[in-house]
Amino acid sequence: MKQPPTVGTGVASDLHRYLQQAREGLLSALDGLTEYDVRRPMTPSATNLLGLIKHVAGLELGYLGDCVGRPSPVQLPWVDDESIWDSADMWATAQETRNDMVALYHAAWKHSDQSIDQLGLDAPAQVSWWPEERRHTTLGSLLVRVVVETAQHAGHADILREMTDGRAGRDREGAGEDAWRSRHLERVQQAADKYRQGRPFGPS
Repeated sequence: MKQPPTVGTGVASDLHRYLQQAREGLLSALDGLTEYDVRRPMTPSATNLLGLIKHVAGLELGYLGDCVGRPSPVQLPWVDDESIWDSADMWATAQETRNDMVALYHAAWKHSDQSIDQLGLDAPAQVSWWPEERRHTTLGSLLVRVVVETAQHAGHADILREMTDGRAGRDREGAGEDAWRSRHLERVQQAADKYRQGRPFGPS
């Protein structure tokens, strides 16, 4: 995996490194999939791979751009027309291609990294959509939030990818051969079956 550029030292550098790992892990979930598979809803709440990319791109441009006094260099129509509050940032329209969303995410990376490098963790920040009593914060606090959310969504993407074509997550190379995985799935299912329909574990 390509190493991210150094941004600051100490905590700032660590946070940025973890953020970059999560970013790349999230994007890797798209590898080799069709345009249909990266955008189709995979859960009852319509979670989908391309929507996760779109969401975290906007997240970075907001928290590590607008909120720290460095407005986004990219216009986000779903923010401008407020359809973001109707989850417009969680799915890609038919007109928004994978290339569009990946390019947007890369633009967000660049802008965020510049904010971290130029301003530092102690830089003041203000989140206008948060309650008045806590909307004043720092870039460092927002960076922690972005790292957490990106890592969370990278985990979602790993699961969606496995549901799509069986490819496991970032630890897939150590997950074992197909035969081992089949045996592992079977033993996990057998343990769960002990509790099916409320049947208690142990002798009846």
